[in-house]
Amino acid sequence: MRLALDQAQNAWLVGEVPVGAVIMRAGQVIATGYNRPITTHDPTAHAEIVALRHAAQLLGNYRLPECELYVTLEPCAMCAMAMMHARLKRVVFAAPDPKTGVAGSVLDLFAQRQLNHHTALQGGVLAEPAAQLLRDFFAERREAARQRRDARRHAEAADPLAMFAVSLDASTAQAASAVAPIPVGEAHDLFLNLDPSRDDPKR
Repeated sequence: MRLALDQAQNAWLVGEVPVGAVIMRAGQVIATGYNRPITTHDPTAHAEIVALRHAAQLLGNYRLPECELYVTLEPCAMCAMAMMHARLKRVVFAAPDPKTGVAGSVLDLFAQRQLNHHTALQGGVLAEPAAQLLRDFFAERREAARQRRDARRHAEAADPLAMFAVSLDASTAQAASAVAPIPVGEAHDLFLNLDPSRDDPKR
């Protein structure tokens, strides 16, 4: 789990929510992963999924029945089902996730008898360090957002013209919203007239 916490730190360094995962087999590290949905533009790139992909590619099999996965935050539904499809031997997580956790917090997918695979589950391992890492990350993000708001207010106060421009833009937008919209067909014709070379406006 300490290795998973190191991976979570890597996520923080690239601006991602700090969650890390490690997959082991027979006491050896097979693969690691950390949160990367923002940097990879991939909503599925949670730490667990990244680690599962690496392990499956390395071992040449999407099924990992002799492997154990350690993750710093309770898995979500997507990750839990991926773990079950991989036939993991055991899943160990650190901090609970009261919003999306499905290892007992919101619900417990691992305890569903109807599912075709069941894996051993353990939670709470190094939970406090993992939770503190998340708290520190979000506190830093909130502080950065506050500083940006304060800087914007100071800039507007120091430059009345900037405030006037903002007000003017708002007035212009309000006036524009009062104008009747162009019917769809006419808007399409107008577009073609602006660029006669384009015979297909969808391209």
